[in-house]
Amino acid sequence: MKIFFMGDIVGNPGRMAIRELLPELIARKKIDFVIANCENGAAGFGVTQKVADELFRYHIDVLTSGNHIWNKKEIVDFIGSYEKLLRPANYPSSTPGAGSVLVPLKTGECIGVLNLAGRIFMQPIDCPFVTAKNKVAELREKTNVIIVDMHAEATSEKRALGWYLDGEVSAVLGTHTHVQTADEEILPQGTAYISDVGMTGPFDSVIGIKKEIVIERFLTQMPNKFDLAKDDIRMQGVIITIDAESGKAKSIERISVKLKYS
Repeated sequence: MKIFFMGDIVGNPGRMAIRELLPELIARKKIDFVIANCENGAAGFGVTQKVADELFRYHIDVLTSGNHIWNKKEIVDFIGSYEKLLRPANYPSSTPGAGSVLVPLKTGECIGVLNLAGRIFMQPIDCPFVTAKNKVAELREKTNVIIVDMHAEATSEKRALGWYLDGEVSAVLGTHTHVQTADEEILPQGTAYISDVGMTGPFDSVIGIKKEIVIERFLTQMPNKFDLAKDDIRMQGVIITIDAESGKAKSIERISVKLKYS
């Protein structure tokens, strides 16, 4: 079984990359299932219903998110009716939406997806480690194939969760920083790990935003409007090959594909 997990989708450039590049990658790599983090999918911050529907049309099976999931107010009205659009599971139980999903395949197998958010340099929500143990136990009643999106700022927190869940899940994949790391590996008990899968969007930028705007903010410390960059568009993520019976990862491969005319 091959699963492609795509890094944070940033605005229209990111969606364009998926539309143009994902079908060919699925065919060439014989990918069975696609997961993508969409929390920056609508103009760089949050996700709208229109954007979620668009992304699902592009062969994406599950959308995960993170701390920016609430940036568009309309999300509260529709997230509860989208089973495959996740928010971090360690938000309070009263929060709209769900943090995990079990997706059956035509082959009869199931894939579990769990979305978590870190707490270091981020919101002080519920403990991702405790939440992970509880949610993983629930998912393992139905499947051994479980993919975890750990949306966090600190590499140490992501790395610790990888070790904590080694052997319990198929992969712990970091998102949020928009910079693809080169530390992909299979941990001793069979869990694939990477600190950050990268970004799908414009790379002539500072993590998706026009670089001039970000530099000005650093120089002046004054608030200004963040506008998305448009050039050097790439699609990044990882392909994990998994033994469907045991749920153990056999390999993890970094992917970075550039849109030729961007």
